[in-house]
Amino acid sequence: MKCEIVLLLACATATLAAPQRSDAEAEIIAQDNNIEPDGTYQYSYETANGIRGQETGTLKRANTPDTSDVIVAAGSISYTAPDGSLVELSYTADDENGFQPSGAHLPTPPPIPPQIQKALDYLASLPPSNQRR
Repeated sequence: MKCEIVLLLACATATLAAPQRSDAEAEIIAQDNNIEPDGTYQYSYETANGIRGQETGTLKRANTPDTSDVIVAAGSISYTAPDGSLVELSYTADDENGFQPSGAHLPTPPPIPPQIQKALDYLASLPPSNQRR
């Protein structure tokens, strides 16, 4: 009986002492990407620890000689946070609005107090001032 307990403890200790894989070493279990000659692309991936991502993009050609071509992209990522909750982030990015993320985990600004909103509305209703002081 004593020998069995010692053997059981030795096996448990060896199992716990074995190197554990970190999230940094997670294997990619699915991956897809495609780049077209016209500049459009798409990619997606999934790792063994549950991280997933995907993005699509298109090349937006410049309208005038003084501007350059830009990439317009949309995508999402998801992963499990250390507390066990699922984090999901979606985003778009373009030359007009920049990077626009959205997700339930992102902080949101507090509402504007009614008095401040009233003052802002009043200021917005005033005619523009062209006079310099």
